[in-house]
Amino acid sequence: MERAEPGRPDRPAGRRGPPEPPGPVQPRERERSAWTGLRRPVRADMRLRELSLRQDPDLRQELASLARGCDFVLPSRFKKRLKAFQQVQAKKEQPLPPAASQSIPAFYFPRGRPTDTLHVDAVISKIERTFAQFPHERATMDDMGRVAKACGCPLYWKGPLFCSAGGERTGSVSVHKFVAMWRKILHNCHDDAAKFLHLLMNPGCNYLVQEDFVPFLQDVVNTHPGLAFLKEASEFHSRYITTVIQRIFYTVNRSWSGRITCAELRRSTFLQNVALLEEEADINQLTEYFSYEHFYVIYCKFWELDTDHDLLIDSQDLARHNDHAVSTKMIERIFSGAVTRGRKVQKEGKISYADFVWFLLSEEDKRTPTSIEYWFRCMDLDGDGALSMFELEYFYEEQCRRLDSMAIEALPFEDCLCQMLDLVKPQSDGKITLRDLKRCKLANVFFDTFFNIEKYLDHEQKEQVSLLRDSESEGPELSDWEKYAAEEYDILVAEEAAAEPWEDGYEAELSPVEQKLSSLRSPLAQRPFFEAPSALGAVDLYEYACEDDDLPPS
Repeated sequence: MERAEPGRPDRPAGRRGPPEPPGPVQPRERERSAWTGLRRPVRADMRLRELSLRQDPDLRQELASLARGCDFVLPSRFKKRLKAFQQVQAKKEQPLPPAASQSIPAFYFPRGRPTDTLHVDAVISKIERTFAQFPHERATMDDMGRVAKACGCPLYWKGPLFCSAGGERTGSVSVHKFVAMWRKILHNCHDDAAKFLHLLMNPGCNYLVQEDFVPFLQDVVNTHPGLAFLKEASEFHSRYITTVIQRIFYTVNRSWSGRITCAELRRSTFLQNVALLEEEADINQLTEYFSYEHFYVIYCKFWELDTDHDLLIDSQDLARHNDHAVSTKMIERIFSGAVTRGRKVQKEGKISYADFVWFLLSEEDKRTPTSIEYWFRCMDLDGDGALSMFELEYFYEEQCRRLDSMAIEALPFEDCLCQMLDLVKPQSDGKITLRDLKRCKLANVFFDTFFNIEKYLDHEQKEQVSLLRDSESEGPELSDWEKYAAEEYDILVAEEAAAEPWEDGYEAELSPVEQKLSSLRSPLAQRPFFEAPSALGAVDLYEYACEDDDLPPS
């Protein structure tokens, strides 16, 4: 028989006695009982504020822990958080003072700063009075010049205004349709850039592509007095228009996207040049976009390279430019698609006349932002946004070989690299970025050193101080492109004068295309060669008569 424990009376078997008195409560059990008493009011409070508490994820997590009976969340912390949350909710219910941003006036106007309604009504009234002077209040294309002036626009906006109002389809525009179109533009577009873009762009777009400029430029060709001689040669209209469009995108489309935005148009000088078309009768004075002499130079250079005259040139044709001055490696990079658009270059290995315009503008003036980007893209072989020493050496190797073939001692690459780094002064060691070259005032010297042998030798004959002095000259200095175009145009005039019939009856034979080009020169060029000699007036005519290589290909 087992012995009973002292202090605890034995209980007979099979008989239920009174319940045992509870023993001493353990500390953990005391804490759990306290939680049990606290849980009920907390859950009731949760039901009352369920919507508010859901907005606080941290508090919601703590309440979930309490519901599971966890003991790692202190009650005091819960109460403190709950009280703080209630204070925040009370503050939210109070009316807030007006925000400080409401007192800041609007400063961003992507379509220009809005004008008052009175101004719009006055313009519409003026337009209606102008239309009242036309038969049946309908305006033809010949009448749109007066309508453009009534709208307060430059004269050569008349083409876009006519097409935007639907006149291209019907041949005339009614006053009601035009007023509805122009009122909509005045309400939505508040500066010249936004209005011009809205007139030219396709519906649903907020940018301009190359085709959008064709009707506008065709009207310029048809009606500008400086291009009257071009009116009869319709086959050259598209070549001139293509050249102007490429020059517009070359200068205005700084993003290289092929789409001119309103911001890009606003930052450029294109609209100022459009306004000057009305004031300047000599189209050649507008050298930035519309000069016919510049078109003549570009097209003749392309015609010399395009031997089969299919308006496409391959790498061998382009390599002959300027007597093979550009290195072979750079020609390969141009045809790799680094600076050309479309798949024709990669598939057929040829570039179009539009691509050649970009090449010639970049080759003859390496100081402009677009030309610096053009050649930087070509030299950046791996596309990492920086020119490494390996990439510079890759292009310089061919320069050294060409100098050796000309019996000229080439500068070692290490010495050449030190000169170029001193010239550019890059911000980071071991690489040259696009920002470094744009900040450098002698980017043309840098690029010619690595892929243009003729211009590299010209720079070597000049001291760096004189080059820097030329780049920092103040005043309306002609750009490198304008100098090149003027010199080449004079040479073309001299060659044509040398090919004119002689007094002894000899007549030089010209191809039909050359005859057409000869007849299309501007009236300024239609002058006797000896009456108004140019800077090349001392050219020996006998030299041009005897050397067939200097004449255009027949």
